[in-house]
Amino acid sequence: MRVLVTGAGGQVGRALARVGPAEGAEVIGLGRAALDITDPEAVRAALARVRPDAVVNAAAYTAVDRAEAEPDAAFRVNRDGASVVAEAAAAAAVPLVHLSTDYVFDGTKGAPYRPDDPPSPLNVYGASKAAGEAAVRAAGGRAAVLRTAWVFGGGGEDFVSKILRLAADRDRLTVVADQWGHPTPADDVARAALSAAAWCQAGGRGTLHVGGLPLTTWHGLATVAVAVYGEVGAVPVPPVDPVPTSAFPRAARRPARVELALAGSLERLGWRDAPDWRRAVSLIVGGASQSGAVDDSGTGPLA
Repeated sequence: MRVLVTGAGGQVGRALARVGPAEGAEVIGLGRAALDITDPEAVRAALARVRPDAVVNAAAYTAVDRAEAEPDAAFRVNRDGASVVAEAAAAAAVPLVHLSTDYVFDGTKGAPYRPDDPPSPLNVYGASKAAGEAAVRAAGGRAAVLRTAWVFGGGGEDFVSKILRLAADRDRLTVVADQWGHPTPADDVARAALSAAAWCQAGGRGTLHVGGLPLTTWHGLATVAVAVYGEVGAVPVPPVDPVPTSAFPRAARRPARVELALAGSLERLGWRDAPDWRRAVSLIVGGASQSGAVDDSGTGPLA
């Protein structure tokens, strides 16, 4: 399968380049400088040039707090750009996988969110992503909206990387413990996107959920990451104290608890189980140790 990936410089875009060959996919990644997804002519030209079997739209405006002050910028990429890619893919009869987020929900349901639950975003970022989902569906092509959450391990400024850097420098960490979600390894999101592309090729279309288990808080994720860091590096690690969301005032409101219903989506993807994020944390920190990013001297992860 020949796959065109937009947003190739992001976590999932980089993960697709890593895992694609092992999954039988030839990945052609185009970053922001190579392809502006809000430019219809550029997108159509890229499809004509690459002639892909499927497209994965991983391009997005992801600055959650900044979006509150820049709603036009967020909607231009997350809604208008998604619409451009979806319409071009539909016109070329190419299956599309569009990445979305758990932030399209407000976290007040009190039960797992199903793929067909209506969006109820709390912030501009979530609203722009919900609008992008609607635009993809309206384009009428063979498309899957793939919602995921709390992506980490794709390189760059993900939460786990930040926590490991802080663990190397601070005597104590404080992390929010009243927001619940699915930490999801970037490589597993990439594999899910490729599986979703194959599902669309076989005639599937609709919304899918993928997320890591078990459900946890940011504090829970940080606690595991710091503990593994200490074990791998054989260094003392700081305690991780739980604090409420109110301890870190932010411009954008966050949902308190978004649990995604996964079973039906996993079946459609051909997966037996959801990814265990704890195993991914161990592999990521262990791999960093072997490459020298974490060492026995206590200097910790390198920026």
